[in-house]
Amino acid sequence: MTLPKTKTLLANVVCLLVLAWLYGGDLSDALRARSAEVSAFLALPPLVWPAVVLAVTTGALGVVVWGVLRGRGEDFKGYRLLPIVLVGALFLDLVLVESQVPLRSEDVAVLSLRHLQEQAQALSNGRTVPSNPEVLRRLVADMGQPPYLVRGARAPSWSLQVRSNCQGPVREAPGLTVGTFIYCVAPGDAHAWITLVGLPAGERFGLPAVVSEDGEPHVGIVQPTPPEEGEESEPFREPPGTPAADVAPESTDAGEVAPAPNP
Repeated sequence: MTLPKTKTLLANVVCLLVLAWLYGGDLSDALRARSAEVSAFLALPPLVWPAVVLAVTTGALGVVVWGVLRGRGEDFKGYRLLPIVLVGALFLDLVLVESQVPLRSEDVAVLSLRHLQEQAQALSNGRTVPSNPEVLRRLVADMGQPPYLVRGARAPSWSLQVRSNCQGPVREAPGLTVGTFIYCVAPGDAHAWITLVGLPAGERFGLPAVVSEDGEPHVGIVQPTPPEEGEESEPFREPPGTPAADVAPESTDAGEVAPAPNP
């Protein structure tokens, strides 16, 4: 029985493992994202493409096995199929990726948190931060959709929960839906912390949780900014049509989104 060289067989094994790892993982993600409670994807991962690649890989593997069992030598062209499938699939992936902007859910979530933080600070009066729920909810009304999938569908809209008399940012949010900003105001409206419900960084599937990294939540800190020298701060005036509410005036400043300090 004539067999191919060891390096030829080894090359086929390596190609098979790479294809199974790349496209088997993609297929698994595509299937799981369609049923998971929360998925860290902006859109459903493609299902057909990895399935086609794996089907072609299975066919190529069958040809290789047939060649080995039949004692085909090094000149058997079937031993070239798995490398060709791998190179061709990677090339097509590169062509498709060039036309797309790679965005991660966690990056979009942190940018959205920063945007709300800056918008809230723009409403300050230099002494206190905004705390009127009706006014604050207007800031998230036009922010589009959260960067997560909920059971295979894009989360429909952002929402906001305002809490008062807080001593720090909210670290756990059981029962809240994906895309909920938690605006936590300190006593006297001196400052506020903003956290967001999504998934922890690095997790692609799971249950709704506060967006965090290495166990520490991403926090937007809203602080009043003193007026510049020679300028007097003006009291915040609610936009026309705002319902009356017993709330403190609101604030300006651009803090940074950063993991909250350990308590």
